[in-house]
Amino acid sequence: MYSELPDFIEIRQSEETGRVIWTQSPIRAGSAIFVTKPYAAASSSSKLTSYCSYCFEQTGMNGLRRCTKCRVTHYCDFNCQTNDWAIHKHECASLQNWSKAAPSSDYPPPSDAIRCLSRMLWKMRKQGPYARQTREIASMQSHRSSLKPSAYESHTYLAHSLVQYLGLSSPGDMEQYSLSSAADLVDTISRFVTNTFTVTDPTLIPLGAAVSPVVALINHSCDPNAVVVFPRVSTDPKVQEPLMQVIAIRDIYPGEEVLTSYIDATLPTNLRQQALNETYNFECNCHLCTSTGLDPRASLNCPKNCGGSCPLPSDEHALVRCSKCKSVVRSVDAALDALRVGQEGLDKANNLQFEDPGKSIRLTTNLIPILTSAGFPPSAHPLLGLTRLHQQLLTSSFPNPLTQEHLDETIHTATTNVAGLTALFREGHPVLALALAELGKLLAVDEPSPRTTNKSVIYPPSGLPRLKLAYETLLRARKMLLIGFGVTNEGGQVGKEVREMIVALEKEIGVFRQGVKNVLEDTPKLKA
Repeated sequence: MYSELPDFIEIRQSEETGRVIWTQSPIRAGSAIFVTKPYAAASSSSKLTSYCSYCFEQTGMNGLRRCTKCRVTHYCDFNCQTNDWAIHKHECASLQNWSKAAPSSDYPPPSDAIRCLSRMLWKMRKQGPYARQTREIASMQSHRSSLKPSAYESHTYLAHSLVQYLGLSSPGDMEQYSLSSAADLVDTISRFVTNTFTVTDPTLIPLGAAVSPVVALINHSCDPNAVVVFPRVSTDPKVQEPLMQVIAIRDIYPGEEVLTSYIDATLPTNLRQQALNETYNFECNCHLCTSTGLDPRASLNCPKNCGGSCPLPSDEHALVRCSKCKSVVRSVDAALDALRVGQEGLDKANNLQFEDPGKSIRLTTNLIPILTSAGFPPSAHPLLGLTRLHQQLLTSSFPNPLTQEHLDETIHTATTNVAGLTALFREGHPVLALALAELGKLLAVDEPSPRTTNKSVIYPPSGLPRLKLAYETLLRARKMLLIGFGVTNEGGQVGKEVREMIVALEKEIGVFRQGVKNVLEDTPKLKA
């Protein structure tokens, strides 16, 4: 099994963590450890009309072929539709039956989880129980015997939805999928939930769900040495994509375990542990989770502004001091109130960002100053989450025509976002690399109303200094993209775009300097 793994990767058995993968050879940062196509994948419901259901290429509704029978899935062209037919012919019938049973014509199709799980089962049925990939799926971790009560409802919903979607009405119907009992069904659902990956575009925007038993062998760390990305750099994307690539983001040495992060590593320890417990049924013991040092995710600025930081106070530990000058934080209640209000506001703003983006941006606009004035640094939760969402909302709501005020506010927010992520992630992490690339792109946008004076204390600068800053930021971003999305991938699609922008900026800066020189040469010199 696991023939996709290269020869230098070894599978070992651990009493604490089960099967793990180790490297027998050194791996340089930016190297692709291995590349594989998901066993099964399905796009999210919101992406069905704008992304190909086979290769996940974004084309736009006018450029996609819609399946004339189910009228749900869309494809780049006839080739993608043909390549997907072996599985979609079963999916197509299920989607039609689902639509007929729906209470209204605008009732949404099943979630990507149900559709991906069904695609996995159809493929397993086609290949048979003794096929290599079927055995790999059966070997994935299941937590049926140790499910937490909080997971009962979601697993029950998935089971009922799956049975309805597949059209199963008797035990005999289940046996064709090698499911001989309800326990087998729960096992399958648990394996899926525990080992599902998010398919993303080259900018890490979620597109759907995927299952890959070989990638599922990799264990978790909140400070990983590798990442799973979809750079989309295949020579024939409509046949090979979506390709999952496991990329080393730091040098990995022989005898070292390969680790990725299963959750959002910008969260503080308690929220990371909660997410891991609820979905993956384990507690993380990585150095970030067991360290007693100051975590920038849960910290406050020094009340005396000495440059040091303080641990975030709690009801149990209200007395906290600056790690540098030992000043005591007096405004504990204000910090705790800001934390509570900020978390509630972040949850609400996230829920509203698509339904009511105007209200969402008003929430982030009002909440960010509250947390900032309470002493939260850019890296602290939930301020970092609010900042990232605020930048996303500002970027997606650029007015036409663009105003200098809106552009500069977006640049300020992007700069704060980069500062927060820099305190959390190592150089080369794809999240930080993309944040830098986005900041560089914003700095390179033509200014609607450039300032005539350009004092060094003003940020962001204007004119040539802004172009220089954009150039320097994009150079740093490209260096990181080459690590986070792979050197041989040229940093993925974003890395290639950034390289083109760097070349364009070099020309623009050169023209700008030459123009200034020409103006100076043509200016009459005053006589003494």
